Amino acid sequence: MATLMNDNASGSDADVRGQVSAEEWAVRVDLAAAYRLVALYGWDDLIFTHLSARVPGPEHHFLINPYDMMFEEITASSLVKIDVDGQPVIPTSHPVNPAGFTIHSALHMNCEDAHAVMHLHTPHGQAVSAMEFGLLEHTQTGMIARHDIAYHEYEGIATDLEERERLVQDMGDKHAMILRNHGTLAIGKTVGQCFLRLYFIERACEAQVLMLSAGRENLNNPPQGTPQKVESQTPSAGMGMVADGLAWPSLLRKLDRIDPSFRD
Repeated sequence: MATLMNDNASGSDADVRGQVSAEEWAVRVDLAAAYRLVALYGWDDLIFTHLSARVPGPEHHFLINPYDMMFEEITASSLVKIDVDGQPVIPTSHPVNPAGFTIHSALHMNCEDAHAVMHLHTPHGQAVSAMEFGLLEHTQTGMIARHDIAYHEYEGIATDLEERERLVQDMGDKHAMILRNHGTLAIGKTVGQCFLRLYFIERACEAQVLMLSAGRENLNNPPQGTPQKVESQTPSAGMGMVADGLAWPSLLRKLDRIDPSFRD
């Protein structure tokens, strides 16, 4: 993958807080926390894949990981602010990967709720993405996640800008996606909402891989109508309260107990 180094980089990551608004700093802290949580749950793929968030304000600017850091190292200051083409807008000593922003930019720019976009390559997510039948309704978590999932066919490594239109079209009004033969993806109005959606998808995929070890013919099918009932009990509109009001604050407290340096 091609990388770009900003030759005009000056200063240090610690200088960033004084250059950004309080609103941007809050998003930086949340996104850095998401990177640490992905590493904590074992969902990272070395330095590859990306989590991104839109910077508050009228500019089309976004935050993404520096391409030379492990997810467990990410801090609020080390996140790179880029434009829609993946080019840095604040001098940085870190390389960035413009090609890696192809998928994210399409969703950020065209989906109303895509303030945060997260994409993973976990073994369980990739396994389900390679299954012809996709995500099944045989677990409660699968039922919760499945009704809000779109699918996008594999087109090779995502460097073709023309793929962005097809990606947005396939996403439609959904908030999560299984990228066929590739991995999982979620969007959200906040970093917390996006992360919680991704959590449910990954848990559902992990459970599916485990349950299929029994053979699909030996699975217990939920009673008729139950998946639809679960869907009606978990509307997307409730994600804000559950994520931002309950789950995300508890996850931040968890990280603070483990290592609060993501806030730096």
